[in-house]
Amino acid sequence: MRVPVPEWWARRSLRLKLTAAAALMIAVALVGAASLLVVWLRTSLISGLDQTAFQQAQVIAANQEDGGLPRTLPLSGNGDTAIQIVDAAGGVRSSSANLAGHPPLFHFVPIASETPNHIHTVHDLPLTGAETWRAVALPAGTDSDPLTVYVAVPTAPVDRNLAALTAGLAIGIPPAVALLTGVVWLLTGRALRPVDALRGQTAEITAVDLGRRLDVPPADDALGRLARTLNDLLARLDVATRHQRQFVADAAHELRSPLSSLHTQLEVAVRHPGSAAWETRGPALIEESERLSRLVDDLLRLARLDARPQLRKRPVDLDEIVFREVCHARLHTHLLIDRHAVSAARVYGDGDALARVVRNLLDNSIRYAVDRIDVSLRVHDGIACLVVADDGPGIPVADRGRVFDRFTRLDGARARGTGGSGLGLAIVHDIVAAHHGRVDIEDNAPGARIVVRVPATDL
Repeated sequence: MRVPVPEWWARRSLRLKLTAAAALMIAVALVGAASLLVVWLRTSLISGLDQTAFQQAQVIAANQEDGGLPRTLPLSGNGDTAIQIVDAAGGVRSSSANLAGHPPLFHFVPIASETPNHIHTVHDLPLTGAETWRAVALPAGTDSDPLTVYVAVPTAPVDRNLAALTAGLAIGIPPAVALLTGVVWLLTGRALRPVDALRGQTAEITAVDLGRRLDVPPADDALGRLARTLNDLLARLDVATRHQRQFVADAAHELRSPLSSLHTQLEVAVRHPGSAAWETRGPALIEESERLSRLVDDLLRLARLDARPQLRKRPVDLDEIVFREVCHARLHTHLLIDRHAVSAARVYGDGDALARVVRNLLDNSIRYAVDRIDVSLRVHDGIACLVVADDGPGIPVADRGRVFDRFTRLDGARARGTGGSGLGLAIVHDIVAAHHGRVDIEDNAPGARIVVRVPATDL
C-alpha cells in the first residue's frame, strides 16, 4: 500500500534537497580547504626547519675553518638541536652537549650546496622529546683533514602545532557547516517563495479561464524568464482553445443546415405520403446527403491534420496526380480544363494528401470559373510549382489571407447552393504546410491564380 506524502513535505522536498546538496558541497569544500591548509603549513614549516639546520651547519663549518671548535658545543635556543662534527676516520671531534659521549649517529654523505636541497629525515636519536629529525650534512676542514658537520633539528614542535590546528579545524568545521547550511536554508526558502507563488497561480488556472496570466517577477533572472515562458504557453493554449471552440461551433452550424433540410423533406414525405413526389424530392435529398458527406469528410480531414499525424511520405510523381485529378474533374463540369503546361515533377510526400490538394483547388476553380481553368506544373530551383488559374471573379487582395481560414466564405460565395463549406482552401493550406511548402494567391486578370510550392526531389 502506498503511503500518501503529506502536502507540507511535498512542498518542502525541493528545498530540503537543495539544502542537503548545498550542505554536502559546503562540507566537502571546507574539509578540502582545511586539508590543503594543513598540508601547506606543514610543507612551509618543515622547509623552515630545513633552512634553520642548513644555516647552523654553515656557521659551524665556517667557525671550524677559522680556528677550530671546542669538543662540546654550547646549545642554542631551546637546546634541542643535535650537532656532530665527524672526521674522516669516523671519530667525533665535536658535538652538542646533548650528544656528548655518543659515537657517530649520522652516516649519510655530505654534498656541497648553497641551498638545503639534500635534507634527510632521521629517527631514533638517543634524545628524548622528539622522534623525527631533519638533518643536513656539510663538508668542512681541509684537504688533509676533512671533516663533516651534521646538524639535526626536531620536527616535534611542528607536529604539535599542526595537531593543535587540526583539532581546532575539526572542532570548528561542523559548526561552520551547520551555520552555512542554515543560511542556505533561509536563502533557498526565500528564492523558492516566488516559485511556490507561480505554482499556486498555475494551479488556479483552469480550461475556462485561460485568459489569466502569471505575475512576472521584476528581476530579469531565470524565474522571470520562466514566468514569461509560462505566460506565452498560456497565451498559445488560450488561442488554440478559442480556435477549437470556434471550430466546433462553426462545424455544428455547418452540419445543422443540411441535417435540417434532410429532416424537413423526410418529415413532409412521412406526414403526407400520398403527395410526396419522390421523383423530384429524391435528387434534392441525394444532393443534401452528398453535401453533408463532403462536409463530414472535410471535418475529419482537418481533425487529422490538427492531430499532426505521420504522413506516409515517399517519392511521388506530382504530375501523375495532377493528370488523374484533372481527368476526374472533367467528368463533372462543362468547363475547359487545360493541362498542357503540366511537366514532370517529383516530390517527397503523401500521395493521397497531395491528391486532395489538387482536388480541392480544382473544385474551388470549378465553382467560380466562367469558361476555362488552366493547370500548370514545373520545377524551378528545386521547387515544384503547381498553378491552378481560373477566369472567375477573382479574390480581392484584402481577402487573400483569410480565405485559408476555416469556414471562410467571401461575399460572392456565401450561397450554400454552390456547395462550398469554407474548408477546401483551409485543407490545402494545412496539407501544403505539412509538406514544408506554401500556397499563395495571385492576380490572373481576370480570375484567381492559386500557386502551390513544395520542395521537389530528383527524378
